[in-house]
Amino acid sequence: MTSRAPAHLLGGLAALGLMFGMIMASGGPADAATWPTANGSQAVTKTISLSGTKDYGMKRLYGSGDLGTGGQSESQDPILDLAPGTVLKNVIIGAPAADGIHCEGSCTLQNVWWEDVGEDAATFKGSSSSNVYTVSGGGAREASDKVFQFNGAGTLNVSGFAVKNFGKLVRSCGNCKTQYKRTINLNTIEATYKGTAIVGINTNYGDSATLRNITIVGDSSKKIVPCQKYIGNNTGAEPPKNGSGPDGTYCKYSSSDITYK
Repeated sequence: MTSRAPAHLLGGLAALGLMFGMIMASGGPADAATWPTANGSQAVTKTISLSGTKDYGMKRLYGSGDLGTGGQSESQDPILDLAPGTVLKNVIIGAPAADGIHCEGSCTLQNVWWEDVGEDAATFKGSSSSNVYTVSGGGAREASDKVFQFNGAGTLNVSGFAVKNFGKLVRSCGNCKTQYKRTINLNTIEATYKGTAIVGINTNYGDSATLRNITIVGDSSKKIVPCQKYIGNNTGAEPPKNGSGPDGTYCKYSSSDITYK
């Protein structure tokens, strides 16, 4: 996929905070004018395992060989597999994208971009309720289903993120064999239609989603559901919907937190 105009690279969370002010002044996070250009490309034929801090300098990684199908089938291997505590910076996941990025425990994804999401952009795992997964900046497009799949326990924080042509931005796993209470915090998100939902949570497991500064673009009919509730299970069955909209307990936001453009 051809990239558009270049974006400034982020050196750290302080720079990220500055970016937030700039992008909000220009109409939202990471719109089409700021989608980054790759600084070279690398084919990945076998999952790369990472730990510590890794800065790719805006290189594009894409699947090849066994990782090159680009399909939507479950249980694909990821391009990158992050050990607990890993910080990943400044990388573009190109196409084919396989199953994107897996976090095996707490992780930080800073200025990470997905040009054409494969099965999922990132999957968050780990059984500890103290796990914290952080997505700061970046964006994803062409996700026919989920962008972020939250399978593990703990808290997922996503901020300064742009998504376009997607199913759900975040989904708390609806039918994993082992289920947990999951907390999701979304702040400064730009979602461009087409899309189904910003977040999906399981009320019966005590999930909650807090939405702040959400901008939805090109959805005059308001088809994108900000917060969809489900009754999850651990049997693999398709979870039924359980209503939508703010309730102060599971879906935490008000009408002023959602802006339509």
